[in-house]
Amino acid sequence: MAQFKPHTTVSSDDEPFSIPNFPRLKLTMKDFEPPFNELDPKGPELDFIFKQHVANVKSHGMVVNNFYELESEFIEYWNQNFEPKAWCVGPFCIAKPVVPKHIMEKLTWVEWLDEKLIENKAVIFVSFGTQAEVSAEQLLEVANGLENSNASFIWTLKSKQFELIGGARFEERVKGRGKVVTEWVDQVEVLNHESVDGFLSHCGWNSVLESICAGVPVLAMPLIAEQYLNARMVVEEIGMGLRLWPREKMVRGLVGAEEVEKMVVELMEGEGGRRVKERVVEVKEGAYRAMKDEGSSWVTLESLINHVRRDLLPTV
Repeated sequence: MAQFKPHTTVSSDDEPFSIPNFPRLKLTMKDFEPPFNELDPKGPELDFIFKQHVANVKSHGMVVNNFYELESEFIEYWNQNFEPKAWCVGPFCIAKPVVPKHIMEKLTWVEWLDEKLIENKAVIFVSFGTQAEVSAEQLLEVANGLENSNASFIWTLKSKQFELIGGARFEERVKGRGKVVTEWVDQVEVLNHESVDGFLSHCGWNSVLESICAGVPVLAMPLIAEQYLNARMVVEEIGMGLRLWPREKMVRGLVGAEEVEKMVVELMEGEGGRRVKERVVEVKEGAYRAMKDEGSSWVTLESLINHVRRDLLPTV
């Protein structure tokens, strides 16, 4: 953005513009956070970002939680035109230790998911991460949409958020098909449960990779930071998810209950859902191949180790 300034050609924050060297990509100024979406950025935040960039360029490389096959075109472009080199050695969640079975069996949310599996009911997992503060108004729209969809769901919320959507009253209305969890859950374990067939997510990058590795498609609802770009990657480039849009199809704004209801049903039962479910299985297979012996991430890690030994460690 800072180098080519493609956003200077548009007349509004919601008007799409093309990215140089990648004309198929269409973004808007609202896909970016300040100061990156400003025509003439300045101030202490930009100064801090610039210092980070200078330090990054002087480093020997970036260890990236990604795998080559997922974004090969963009990784090649970066490594050929910018510094430092990106070493893609993930996805790390594949290497996560397995939680002991006796611990998992004691968790109420595991028992609930097991019940849905026995009932042959597909579940959508809803989680917006730990960093973004979701407004009370938006939480209510999501709650109403989930309730109206008649889909089975498990939703992780903070205690105060649970009260904002009605607490026990909401839980009673969705009893039998909806579960709200206010304690910590192991997201990787939830996504890998056999009953979970969709993920309504903020599209943090770790969540995207965990969804890929579980073979679970995403219903994207970005909230902050780079999540808007991640959502476009998930839906428009990788093709492993569907998008929730605010009213008037603007990038940012309130996502209405009717949109939540419609797209949850589409992901779990519709043709669009069937398509992205097939695609995410393909991507999952690629992720596991990358982490196997002689896979792209394995080879990259070996190359990184050799680089450190050869160029960074002192010779004796």
